[in-house]
Amino acid sequence: MRTIGILTSGGDAPGMNAAIRAAVRTATCHDIRVVAYLDGYAGFVAGEFVALDDRAVGNILHRGGTVIGTSRCPEFFDPAVRAAAAARMRDAGVEGLIVIGGDGSFRGALALQEEHGVPVVGIPGTIDNDIWGTEETIGFDTAVNTAVRAIDQVRDTSESTGMMFFVEVMGRTSGAIALHVGVAAGAASVVVPESHEDVEAIAERIRRSIGRGKRSHIIVVAEGDEAGGAFGFAKRFEAVMPDHPYRVLVLGHIQRGGSPTARDRIIASLSGASAVEALANGRSGVMIGIQCGRPVEVPLRDVIAHGKPDPDFGMLQLAQALAG
Repeated sequence: MRTIGILTSGGDAPGMNAAIRAAVRTATCHDIRVVAYLDGYAGFVAGEFVALDDRAVGNILHRGGTVIGTSRCPEFFDPAVRAAAAARMRDAGVEGLIVIGGDGSFRGALALQEEHGVPVVGIPGTIDNDIWGTEETIGFDTAVNTAVRAIDQVRDTSESTGMMFFVEVMGRTSGAIALHVGVAAGAASVVVPESHEDVEAIAERIRRSIGRGKRSHIIVVAEGDEAGGAFGFAKRFEAVMPDHPYRVLVLGHIQRGGSPTARDRIIASLSGASAVEALANGRSGVMIGIQCGRPVEVPLRDVIAHGKPDPDFGMLQLAQALAG
């Protein structure tokens, strides 16, 4: 293989640049050329790419987001669009493709391979940590740390005023960020879409902690909660504790940006290098997952077939048990 393409697709995640850097520099060791498609599948469809060498990826390790851009490209669901894009890729001499993204991105990559014989390797890059076959996705650790730092700061106000805070974190339909943030930040409770805990039960725990003299109460709410995120849940909570003052804090997209943590840089570097090694050695149709701290190749068909992994309810139980 002489030339491979790489793209980042869907929502951006801190650490994507580290994966791009590792892929390019590993490819250089194999005398393989790398081109980057701009703005995800949109650039792939249009045939818009730039060549990347070792110098082009210098000093991007610490940067958040993705230097080659990303987007969501609904046109790629059209088989005719995929066929034209695959033909354009072959005409440009690109022989394999690395896709950094989530479930939807992987579905597009697998379709390219199965329909048009394009060798593909996926790297899970999403802050949601909702991909089967890997313990960690690129960006998850940074998103959790960003949310924890924000809660550490708002706790000062909560402690000073006795005001309750409902803090909404990202994650789409996954509660992974909320669960980990809840434990790390010492939340009074965690509300996730996978669990349907009664509002009154949470309120009763808050009442008991108030009775013990606790002033600071922070409830972490996943954005995908069926009650409508933090605002919806706060309204339900107000109905059972109408006299307790509260505020709603939506962290939003600050969790996507910023310099990636050391952990995200490491797993991204492992993944980027492993993706190139797979293509260079004739293996494709796989995702580079992280299991027991090491990169492994997981068939993309299995990743897509299993869908979103089961939530770690042990983390929810731990958060509840440790709330004072």
